[in-house]
Amino acid sequence: MSGQQKVEADPYFPDNGDPRYRVHRYELTLDYRPGPNRLAGTARLNAIAGRAPLTEFQLNLADFRIGRIRVDGRAPHYVHRGGRLRIRPQKPIRAGAAFTVEVHWSGNPKPVGSPWGEIGWEELEDGALVASQPVGAPSWYPCNDRPADKASYHISVTTPSTYSVVAGGRLLTRTTKASTTTWVYEQPAPTSSYLVGLSIGRYQTVLLGDAGDAGVPQYGHVPARLLPQFSRDFARQPAMMELFQELFGPYPFGEYAVVVTEEELDVPVEAQGLSLFGANHVDGARGSERLVAHELAHQWFGNSVSVADWRHIWLNEGFAKYAEWLWSERSGGSTAAQLAAVAHRKLSLLPQDLRLSDPGRKRMFDDRLYERGGLVLHALRCAMGEEAFHRMLRGWAGVHRGGVVTTGAFTTHVARFASRPLDDVFTAWVEEAALPPLPSLGPPMPSRPSYPPSNAGSG
Repeated sequence: MSGQQKVEADPYFPDNGDPRYRVHRYELTLDYRPGPNRLAGTARLNAIAGRAPLTEFQLNLADFRIGRIRVDGRAPHYVHRGGRLRIRPQKPIRAGAAFTVEVHWSGNPKPVGSPWGEIGWEELEDGALVASQPVGAPSWYPCNDRPADKASYHISVTTPSTYSVVAGGRLLTRTTKASTTTWVYEQPAPTSSYLVGLSIGRYQTVLLGDAGDAGVPQYGHVPARLLPQFSRDFARQPAMMELFQELFGPYPFGEYAVVVTEEELDVPVEAQGLSLFGANHVDGARGSERLVAHELAHQWFGNSVSVADWRHIWLNEGFAKYAEWLWSERSGGSTAAQLAAVAHRKLSLLPQDLRLSDPGRKRMFDDRLYERGGLVLHALRCAMGEEAFHRMLRGWAGVHRGGVVTTGAFTTHVARFASRPLDDVFTAWVEEAALPPLPSLGPPMPSRPSYPPSNAGSG
């Protein structure tokens, strides 16, 4: 199939996504059997063509068997090869026109390959989970797999009744028939494909926070054997929610859930309104509390405010890293200045060949990107002063809520709050690879006595 217009491919993942159109809603109906690891699904996509007529378009979907495809109710010609589903409608779709795509697929889901190993759908010993960042979403559903194409989601999952299904969004219904239960979730907020989270397992559900001080319902879905440790390790999450709303603005979604799997995970994984932790992140001693803060902060930075493409990933990870430091500072732990000094010393001993503004695909998840990204925020705080910095941070999350951003957009945003040009800060910390000197900060923000001390009980 030959395209009728030039397509601007993602610079890091040219085979993923299609900028010639955008999806504004996905409706996914899934049936999953954990024993044989069998998935059957139907996806209905409501989409809008771009500035030129569409004689063809592309979805990303792994190696499943295709049952049927319809575009506006008509059977198109299609080719499914190499993780790409290339579709040619019977008639070209007019520029700017709305259209629908329906795809039926089935098979045994498995992760897709990436430079960081296998990602996406992961079959567990007893259940399954999805960890899609950055390009794992096609491992389980057909999508326009680019972070800038954000859509609402309606997800229905039928599975044996002995399992719980957790997805990002509000649980609308849970209906049991015979030995199966259907769970229906709705996520109205614009969501990137890689942030559609799903977990299927044997969980007990606990309420972490309600519409009280933090104003956000917070749930934990945890194996029964880990509940005692979980109750301590996540006891301060409602306080984190309260602080982050103070610092970043209102929580951008309707609810927040955390899942702890029976198995270990290398790192926790953020999804829209949902974070996934491994059993190894629960020790009863709050040993992973910084990660609890990190994943919660991603709901503002990375999920609500999303990158236009993966070159700008430091805007996700650097902000979440600095949120860790802010939580530590405001809850009686090390100050942000102290943690910045630790990060700076660590980076000074490592190769200085990573440029935040365009780290390259292989270095997207380099630890140096996280630490240096946090230091960018600290350098801006030192340069701008407390009041201007925090107004800037809150404004960034508010102005771009539900949208997509770039490094250039951030520099423009910062300039609106700074009393002097900060081109030197961005050049040194974001554009150049050499590590600049550690900036100095005035007195830290006062500790909040309403937050329980780090050695407090679970309450």
